Amino acid sequence: MQRLAVLGYPIGFSRSPAMHNAALAALGMDDEWTYEAIEVAPDEFERRVRAMPGVGFVGANVTVPHKSTALLFAHRQSEVAREIGAANTLTFVDGLIRADNTDAQGLMESLPGSASGRRALVLGAGGAARAAVWALARDGATVSVWNRSADKAAQLCAELGGRTEEDPTASEYELIVNASSVGLRGEDPFAELPLEHDSFGTGQVVVDLVYGHDSRILAVAGEAGAEVVDGLGVLVRQG
Repeated sequence: MQRLAVLGYPIGFSRSPAMHNAALAALGMDDEWTYEAIEVAPDEFERRVRAMPGVGFVGANVTVPHKSTALLFAHRQSEVAREIGAANTLTFVDGLIRADNTDAQGLMESLPGSASGRRALVLGAGGAARAAVWALARDGATVSVWNRSADKAAQLCAELGGRTEEDPTASEYELIVNASSVGLRGEDPFAELPLEHDSFGTGQVVVDLVYGHDSRILAVAGEAGAEVVDGLGVLVRQG
């Protein structure tokens, strides 16, 4: 059996096993391939990944909070993963670990139009945020980044472009991407993020990369007339 998995902490929210196992079944490959979810704490991540090829794994997807770490010990890095500074896909071949990143492509394919010329606000500074900033900047957006740790946001911008905002006014942006983990454990995004209920309106595009829950961000933004993009669609496209 060829084994695949998604690695994260926590991991119970992930829809990746359902998606990929359905794909394997549709392709008639489910008698030889399987995909599972594995919860791995940060201090166990590298050890667990290096042991995976020895127990039948040929690859793994990576989700929060491991995307930046996943790049560090890969033997080979795709150009995209190297530029972003994070990986969401690991492949095990001939004793080597190859790192890649499909998050940026998944986000851009999910947007209703080009980001070129738009003012974009990215919330977060982890692996998903890095992919978002990289992709939006390459498409011609003017990107601002907010993160609870201002130093981490500043480091991201120094490496990938964009500018930090410590107290952004979300209503001034045409594109807002929640690339933080806020909402993953049921947190109130309006208490944790620089968003207000009147932050949204027509002409905006609002993306919440946290999927698998009733997104309060998207509910409020949609009611205000903004165009909303659910993280589940981004998951499918990056997958």
